Amino acid sequence: MAEHPAYPVGLRLTGRHVVVLGGGQVAQRRLPALIAAGADIHVISPEATPSVEAMADAKEITWHRRGYAEGDLATAWYALIATSDTEANTRASAEAEANRVWCVRSDDADAATAWTPATGSSEGVTVAVLTTKARGRDPRHTAAIRDAVVEGLRDGTLVAPHHRTRTTGVALVGGGPGDPDLITVRGRRLLAEADVVIADRLGPRDLLAELPPHVQVIDAAKIPYGRFMAQEAINNALIEHARQGKSVVRLKGGDPYVFGRGMEELQALAEAGIPCTVVPGISSSISVPGAAGIPVTHRGVAHEFTVVSGHVAPDDERSLVDWASLAKLTGTLVVLMGVDKIGRIAETLVAHGKSPDTPVALVQEGTTAAQRRVDATLATVADTVAAQEVKPPAVIVIGAVVAVGPDGTV
Repeated sequence: MAEHPAYPVGLRLTGRHVVVLGGGQVAQRRLPALIAAGADIHVISPEATPSVEAMADAKEITWHRRGYAEGDLATAWYALIATSDTEANTRASAEAEANRVWCVRSDDADAATAWTPATGSSEGVTVAVLTTKARGRDPRHTAAIRDAVVEGLRDGTLVAPHHRTRTTGVALVGGGPGDPDLITVRGRRLLAEADVVIADRLGPRDLLAELPPHVQVIDAAKIPYGRFMAQEAINNALIEHARQGKSVVRLKGGDPYVFGRGMEELQALAEAGIPCTVVPGISSSISVPGAAGIPVTHRGVAHEFTVVSGHVAPDDERSLVDWASLAKLTGTLVVLMGVDKIGRIAETLVAHGKSPDTPVALVQEGTTAAQRRVDATLATVADTVAAQEVKPPAVIVIGAVVAVGPDGTV
């Protein structure tokens, strides 16, 4: 006779009487989900693991320090039988059957009235996976399926469109330093759900190729500016598409708030009444040096690091950077957007007391397949950049950490 499949159902256990027989490892694994469900949990067991005992001490469960007795399941809505006493498990299972109590039995699934699926959650969606007896009920296989589905939902590789409710507005997503694997899980999911993506050239471009055909991808560098400045044009594009009821992602390199003008965009959206979500990203100021083998801090070498923008030269009246003070610091200096100004930056640091022999590293196209590292000193960096034809984007690291080797020597 063919086996009938289990009928999947979600139990609402808030405030309901739940009995767990046994206080060992099985109970320890299952109790957190029951606690999260808001159940009134009673654990019946002479002994318990330290974790289960801690749950009792925290008043998350009620622990009855004894073995199973007839009548323990009479008023239960749900029961988990997980003791090492097979005879007690059988009697408790029979009581659950007689009282029509949903009952899971860890030692004999076929003798139970319910099975516990492998579950996982992502953004309000619970995934539950059950396998039939014909498939052998391999828990590792079931868990692997669960993990694959949940991971796909989390990272956006498995996308299901929303039909009833849908979040419109704008998400400012930090895409990280360039490697598509270094975007956050939330950022990748929002990118996969977007209708419109307005992308910077420094964002993880490889991810754009994975988007569905209906997604409109706009290169921020190619937005017609007209009478607007570049940033104003981008702000207006975000507002325009969001007002059309679309889900818009502003994909930026690194982190939206680290020289990314993210706050300017958020302010424009707020003024227009457009809801906005900010998703932090991994800043190139720490990730790119790390990818090139450079720690921005190291015990006994650098106890601090400072990140500055080099897009304005030190002698430019628009500069807001106190280069004289930076020259006196003993830690690491990370300069972003400073390749074409590195000669003047180096001269200024040396003029204010920094040693000309201070090590400098330039990491071009960090974390991508085109990454390369060029080393110099403050005295030689200008000529080295010209000779090696270093081009943006490149992160510049100045300080003793540049010379730290894998063995910890300097």
